[in-house]
Amino acid sequence: MGLSLKAILILTAYILIFLTGFPANLVALRAFVGRVRQPQPAPIHILLLSLTLADLLLLLLLPFKIIEAANNFRWYLPNLACALTGFGFYSSIYCSTWLLAGISIERYLGVAYPVQYKLSRRPVYGVIAALVAWVMSFSHCTIVIIAQYVNTTQINNNDTTCYDNFTDEQLNVVLPVRLELCLVLFFIPMAVTIFCYWRFVWIMLTQPHVGAQRRRRAVGLAVVTLLNFLVCFGPYNVSHLVGFHYRASPNWRAVAVVLSSLNASLDPVLFYFSSSAVRRAVGKGLQALRHRSASLLGRRGKDTGEETNGDRGVSQAEGVPSSDFTTD
Repeated sequence: MGLSLKAILILTAYILIFLTGFPANLVALRAFVGRVRQPQPAPIHILLLSLTLADLLLLLLLPFKIIEAANNFRWYLPNLACALTGFGFYSSIYCSTWLLAGISIERYLGVAYPVQYKLSRRPVYGVIAALVAWVMSFSHCTIVIIAQYVNTTQINNNDTTCYDNFTDEQLNVVLPVRLELCLVLFFIPMAVTIFCYWRFVWIMLTQPHVGAQRRRRAVGLAVVTLLNFLVCFGPYNVSHLVGFHYRASPNWRAVAVVLSSLNASLDPVLFYFSSSAVRRAVGKGLQALRHRSASLLGRRGKDTGEETNGDRGVSQAEGVPSSDFTTD
């Protein structure tokens, strides 16, 4: 039997997300590891590194979702693979929501109380915040494993689904926990993030000594984060509310799961706005590509001089410390 249109679209989306998100997050990972390995790393880079690791976890599990979509959403792998894939996949999503909230808090404190924040900034605060996000998400998402073994999701011997068609016994466990996931791991961090970025952007736009480039990055950071919550995480968590009300998952839930995984491709844009280390890494990568293409076209000598001058400009413009959003 051929693939349905829904399966084809979702399969294509998963492949595009993997192809765009995986290399972009590897670039970010290299940049953040370099910053964290420096003496006294800023908490923001610990949080950004944790968010990159959460994205990479989701992306590494995405091939299992691709296989599922390629089989018209039938799961032919072992039940254990379904439980572990769902556990890691959904844990990474909810870990991202609180990490994004932590990043917004750090940015707000950095511009609202720049002097006090610099004096009290310690790497251990970033480590604690990241651990809290990971523990909260993984502990809540154990429901995926529990539900998978309360009863089977087997329809018949030839048609099996993964974490989709539940029995009444499973629904009694899954639906209340999904509601709590929505409230604790989505709405609360989203409210915190909206408040912090509203104050953050207002301060950046109203301070006369803040340059236009930093203002644009501040607005871009806030917009990308808001899109993450509304476009990526919003539909999936709304499906929890709908499912709790009707005691059945809505038929558009599979599309909502795809949108949730889209955050792994959207986060690198956030990294670019948020960290000078990532901007430098992207700049060097683009320069290397231009250098290679120029050499293939036989213009290597001419373009090398131009790129050297361009690199000098980037270094001066982007060589800003991790607190490049502070207003002091």
